Amino acid sequence: MWQGESYWLVRVVFQRGLALLYLLAFLVAANQFRPLAGEDGLLPLEWYVDGVSFRERPSLFYLVPTDRAIGITAWIGVALSALALVGVPYWLPTDLATPASMVLWATLWILYLSFVNAGQTFYGYGWESMLCETGFLAIFLGSGPVAPPFVVIVLLQWVLFRNMFGAGLIKLRGDDCWRDLTALDYHYETQPIPNPVSWFAHHLPDRFHRVETFGNHVLELLIPFLYFAPQPLSALAGLATIGFQGWLVVTGNFAWLNALTIVLAIPTFSDGVLASVLPISAPATAPTPLYLEAAAILLAVLVIALSVRPVKNMLSERQLMNTAFDPLHLVNTYGAFGSVTRDRYEVVVEGTTEDEISPETEWQSYRFKGKPTDPERRPPQVAPYHLRLDWQLWFAAMSPSPRRSPWFLRFLVTLLEADDETLDLLAEDPFDGERPTHVRAIRYRYRYTTPEERAASGRWWSRERVGTYVHPVTLEELRGRGPRSR
Repeated sequence: MWQGESYWLVRVVFQRGLALLYLLAFLVAANQFRPLAGEDGLLPLEWYVDGVSFRERPSLFYLVPTDRAIGITAWIGVALSALALVGVPYWLPTDLATPASMVLWATLWILYLSFVNAGQTFYGYGWESMLCETGFLAIFLGSGPVAPPFVVIVLLQWVLFRNMFGAGLIKLRGDDCWRDLTALDYHYETQPIPNPVSWFAHHLPDRFHRVETFGNHVLELLIPFLYFAPQPLSALAGLATIGFQGWLVVTGNFAWLNALTIVLAIPTFSDGVLASVLPISAPATAPTPLYLEAAAILLAVLVIALSVRPVKNMLSERQLMNTAFDPLHLVNTYGAFGSVTRDRYEVVVEGTTEDEISPETEWQSYRFKGKPTDPERRPPQVAPYHLRLDWQLWFAAMSPSPRRSPWFLRFLVTLLEADDETLDLLAEDPFDGERPTHVRAIRYRYRYTTPEERAASGRWWSRERVGTYVHPVTLEELRGRGPRSR
């Protein structure tokens, strides 16, 4: 350890933070996985089972592809996360604490990996792989009065480094706006799900946006090298990272990406640093058990071997973002927003109960929990909760048609059927559970109102129609497009 530093308190705080994120992730799975990727989901579970081998994407749901198994697994994950959150392994006798902790964290990892590998597009985010990778390393931290293996602390710092440095590199290599420092002129308006502060951040002076874009480069490209430095440099680097992620939390809704990065920054501290700011101190620790030290060394060898491809990718001119190089998501490559969209497009889904469509037909909009629909609605705060449908609608709107979003027409079918589980994913069903006769999807370009416009109209957004995404259709017409329409 650096200059005799200890990490017992670091482990306790880290495990509590990770357990909380696991709890949130399993709650999201319990509420959303079945309508999105279950037996009759928008991307049905059978598509996963038929499309890959178990070896390629292992999951419990490959073996038991049922909604019942999904529900049981999600709620078991919630329960086990709660046990980890309150620190149940620490209540056990010393000789049982670490084995129990390893079993608990290993079970959480296996359960969540099952959702990630079977979730298809709706689980194709970088923070899913990062939670799997971090959760796997947590298995080897130990529990009770024994000291955690220092090598695992370093491996957690290595995850944080790849997360931050990879994001910095992909920005420099990607969009010109990151190099000319104009990226944040657009980001707050065009990010997937803006929050209540995003409008205000967007209207900050251009000079501020230049300074914060430059600061982004410093924090992602230079600061990460200090994670491995002795104290207090490591802690200062971790503190800078937490402050940076905190600003992203305040100004956007990025699911648990920022929260997980903050949790990963905890191992940059030491017990001495944490004890100076927390109302508790670390007790005298017992030596790390030999079997745990041996397991940690084997783990380090595995991570080094699996890091070769992610590091090559990170240093490549054709760097991929948010990619797993092994089916267990053990060592991944990260990086987000290599390109920044200049215009914000939204798909607004509407329905009607009229039997015949005419120019006078009255259409009513479905409202979503996170993404903009009503220009007068203030952007909501939803993170660290993850609204998976809303995120995919943001991606879908980038294209003028649903050809690249094979789930979208199935989504329209569920609306025409007034499917309860799908409607639960929405903020408002304008038909109160009744079936509409027709639905359609209109594509708009959205922009934030200026301060003057908002003062006059009360609107947060201004929008203009740019096209029809899906023309008015009935349930029979969609079902006639093929057996997989639903």
